[in-house]
Amino acid sequence: MPAGFALNARAAIVGIAGTALSAEEVALFRATPPLGVILFARNIVAPAQLRALNDSIHGLLGAEAPILVDQEGGRVARLRPPHWPAFPPAAAFENLSAEAARANAALLGLTCRGAGFDVACAPVLDLRLPGAHGVIGDRAFSAAPAEVARLGAAWVAGLQAAGCIPVIKHIPGHGRAMVDSHLDLPRVDAGRADLAADLAPFAALAASGAWAMTAHILYAALDPVLPATLSPAVIGQVIRGEIGFDGVLVSDDLAMKALRGDPGALAAQSIAAGCDLVLHCTGVLAETAAALVGCPVLGGRAAARLAAARAAARPHPLDDAALLALRDAELAAAA
Repeated sequence: MPAGFALNARAAIVGIAGTALSAEEVALFRATPPLGVILFARNIVAPAQLRALNDSIHGLLGAEAPILVDQEGGRVARLRPPHWPAFPPAAAFENLSAEAARANAALLGLTCRGAGFDVACAPVLDLRLPGAHGVIGDRAFSAAPAEVARLGAAWVAGLQAAGCIPVIKHIPGHGRAMVDSHLDLPRVDAGRADLAADLAPFAALAASGAWAMTAHILYAALDPVLPATLSPAVIGQVIRGEIGFDGVLVSDDLAMKALRGDPGALAAQSIAAGCDLVLHCTGVLAETAAALVGCPVLGGRAAARLAAARAAARPHPLDDAALLALRDAELAAAA
């Protein structure tokens, strides 16, 4: 196990119930430590409370235990005014310069780092396709793969410059889904030729040093039986093979209704399929415990991938005021 992580950390990122670690959570994490934690609106009240919570997580799980937050901008943001600045959705940057997108992502990353987070679950590299379910919508940069790749690369670079690890999602592509995977399992019947467009942005960023988050989607042309998160064929042949992604691969939340089954069994199946880490977000103690038991101790290739992602996100000197001025000038001109 690399230095800075809890001894025997499991290959899991989990949610917690409240605004501080409970005694029961502390006992569980001491007995079966997750690699890290993801926080949601239910866990965040104010800067001082959040800093204390994140410090307590690091004190329990190790100084390098990743703490994640969904902070894309727009409607997906856990850090919000009045304590933290608002950020526009990804779609606002379509056809703007890469410099504006990079500046926005750097500012977003600085906000996350200042609040004690080192992993931001962004950017979305899914295509914004007409007629698809609105769960993606303006979270995506564009319908054009090249534009998504261009802005996604800028977003990743901006987050990394702020010292924040990005998570590109939802690999191999959520843009064609007609239902919300939070509520049901989407089935995509597009052929391989059409799916090539969905894969293209992920392939362009495969070597960026970002993590990637799987899609809970069944792609009939890739695996007619299993959704991507649980599919050795999709992960091995498509994500690792065709796309060429060799970074940290984390499942989307195993508690989403697209998947069915015991948290421990789903965790074990995801890891067996090729995920490096699983994500379980409910914060319900019994579910968290089951997911942790289903996960192996982190090690081997997954540990090396984690180290590479952290090395790619070393902070650079950044001028907040200059970044803000650049971003806002381009957004105003576009408006």
